[in-house]
Amino acid sequence: MIEVFFERALAIVLVFLSYRGFVQIQDFSIRNRVLLSCSPGLYTLTQASWVVARFFGGVNIEMRQSSTIRLPTEVSVMAVANAFLSLLGSSGPVLADGAMGTSLFAAGLESGDPPEMWNLDHPDRVLQIHADYVAAGSEILLTNSFGGNALRLKLHGLQERVVELNQAAAQLARRAADTAERPVVVAGSMGPTGELLEPMGLLTHELCQMVFADQARGLESGGADVLWLETLSDLGEVRDAISGIRTVSSLPLVVTMSFDTAGRTMMGVHARDMAMQLAELGVAAIGANCGNNLADTEAALLEMAQADTGVPLVGKANAGIPEWKGTGLVYSGTPEVMGAHAHRLTQQHVKIIGGCCGSSHEHLRLMRGVIDGVIPVPDVAVGTASTPVGSANTRSRRRASSR
Repeated sequence: MIEVFFERALAIVLVFLSYRGFVQIQDFSIRNRVLLSCSPGLYTLTQASWVVARFFGGVNIEMRQSSTIRLPTEVSVMAVANAFLSLLGSSGPVLADGAMGTSLFAAGLESGDPPEMWNLDHPDRVLQIHADYVAAGSEILLTNSFGGNALRLKLHGLQERVVELNQAAAQLARRAADTAERPVVVAGSMGPTGELLEPMGLLTHELCQMVFADQARGLESGGADVLWLETLSDLGEVRDAISGIRTVSSLPLVVTMSFDTAGRTMMGVHARDMAMQLAELGVAAIGANCGNNLADTEAALLEMAQADTGVPLVGKANAGIPEWKGTGLVYSGTPEVMGAHAHRLTQQHVKIIGGCCGSSHEHLRLMRGVIDGVIPVPDVAVGTASTPVGSANTRSRRRASSR
């Protein structure tokens, strides 16, 4: 504990000296470690001070463009034997799992507690959730690590345990997958940092890359077959995540974004634009998860399909719309609603189908039956998307023609 204190103190002094111009720091690694060790208030102060120092020339830094992805020589992204890629190449749709958070709350997780700590404190409960999804017919298990990056764990004082918690998450999913009687893939879940990238926010591209690299290192060491970036809204963060991950891992990458704002992500990304840009980055699959409702997620996937990139699609929508009942949220999507949704996605040739918030192993069991054709497609009403497919492209063409 004393050693950690002196290490952080020395690092902060070094950064201060750089502000004053007495030393020059050629990379971001020292500053990034300092930022992750700060309290939230000191984090903001240090970020602002660094920007001021950089402006007045006190720090000599070579900035890297976030749009350029550099792959170090020690990491190869050549195709190798991989369970996920084999599953992706199989015929017919693949069933992923459902919500982890919903299942954790049902198992006793309290609001505000870090779900990732359950990988160490309650591994039996996390393992049971994975086992229930396997029994329901899931072929892909997402690890309990959605908020397992340093910036999210920092909210709970756990930023120094990134690799440990993510490794434990992957190991639990690996145990459940390896006991199945059929091939089951482990996907390392990686959610957003929860911060805005500069210049809109304080998060630097370098720190963002480092955060995702650390999480990827833990997930791969725990036995993940694929790294699964989900619920993102900013393509800049996606690029930085991929850049950081590729410094430590050559595992296949899946990227899904959440379309919940009039057919776009929170940061204004349209599904077609996402598909076109991510297809150039060599990801194994792209898609939509979470979202405003089933109809919006289906509309986003249709836009991606119309982009015709050739990249397999992933649909992992929420189980309907959340509604307050009593003291908690209840999702409107019954297993029958999700079963009909799964059928519609198969008609759109979506390769990987699963569930997000509100979906349980009961939803996935019915979805499995519908996909396999052993359960009739439920006769339920189809919702209406908040933005019709293609309307965003039409508006873009109108604006262009009016110039």
